[in-house]
Amino acid sequence: MSKVQEALDLIARGTDEIIKLEDLEARLSAGKTLRVKVGFDPTAPDLHLGHTVIINKMRQFQDLGHTVVFLIGDFTGMIGDPTGKNITRKPLTRDEVQANAETYAQQVFKILDREKTEIRFNSEWLNELGSEGMIRLAAKYTVARMLERDDFEKRYKGGEPIAVHEFLYPLAQGYDSVALEADVEMGGTDQKFNLLVGRHLQQQSGQKPQIIITLPLLEGLDGVQKMSKSLGNYVGITDAPDEMFGKLMSISDELMWRYFDLLSFRSNAELEALRARVAAGDNPRDIKFLLCEELVTRFHDAPAAERARENFIARFRGGAMPDEIPEKTLEAGSDGIGIAAALSQCGLTSSNSEAFRMIKQGGVKIDGAKVSDRSLMLEPGFTGILQVGKRKFCKAHVR
Repeated sequence: MSKVQEALDLIARGTDEIIKLEDLEARLSAGKTLRVKVGFDPTAPDLHLGHTVIINKMRQFQDLGHTVVFLIGDFTGMIGDPTGKNITRKPLTRDEVQANAETYAQQVFKILDREKTEIRFNSEWLNELGSEGMIRLAAKYTVARMLERDDFEKRYKGGEPIAVHEFLYPLAQGYDSVALEADVEMGGTDQKFNLLVGRHLQQQSGQKPQIIITLPLLEGLDGVQKMSKSLGNYVGITDAPDEMFGKLMSISDELMWRYFDLLSFRSNAELEALRARVAAGDNPRDIKFLLCEELVTRFHDAPAAERARENFIARFRGGAMPDEIPEKTLEAGSDGIGIAAALSQCGLTSSNSEAFRMIKQGGVKIDGAKVSDRSLMLEPGFTGILQVGKRKFCKAHVR
């Protein structure tokens, strides 16, 4: 297999769409060092593993010898991207943008190579554009084309307000690609429209249109909804080693491969070898250990990952945890489901009263941690291993 094909296979792994793949192959074949742009609006200060999917892909481009531009949207962050929203998003203040941007920069270098990363702020060129430049930019796109964007179309048809400044967001993001002369721009699947605007503006500016790579949204620990702090199904990159290891061990064997594809830096050949091991009879749990160790090492260090593995084994294997644990999806209300009801529905207790009695006796655990609060609520999105006594286990998913 040629080096170009190997690079294409690595870049394509876990992606949703590449526009256009033949253009990417041509630029790689020409030996060109690509400028790979990814924009981040600093709307929140903390990252979870779902956010790192695209950052991992940036690191892969770096490892292939290309230049990664980590673009902090301090200007566009004050506009507010309404992507996926049916209401106007509240714009951030400059102080909020700056504070979040500093936190983002600190966190991403747990993944990216600092020496190979170009950090830029789009206020550099968008502030200089001025009112005349913004009007000229707005003239390069029609309202009809703008209303093709799914969220705008829904709001327009539903009679919901669309502020004029919201139309400026995709134009400003597209102009970023012109200013940076980007060869590649990456984003989530919900960003496709904005990325296409960048291609359009580059063509109008006489540049080669950028290649677009969209990446999927990572499912959370429940394997159903996207990873989200509000749903409680997330793994934060600042989680303690034991917490991170335990959360990742709770995912299903099927979801494990999804996480390997989107989060692991192992090569395609290594992942194929791991799949072959499971197909040959190896316990998926042992393969999952490798995933957990890799991610804990990335966000902490190797000794922390080793200790987390040992602690996990001591908590669960030492407690005679079975290799196969039954799984149960629990339906919950908006406030979640009570721990007693969860234990009963999982078949770990015969009734809520027995569940309360076991909690009082100290015989109930969640992910190895003893439960003492009989009023504990498990929120929608929760995934974890419930245990009653020494022999009863259930992997519960609350939705």
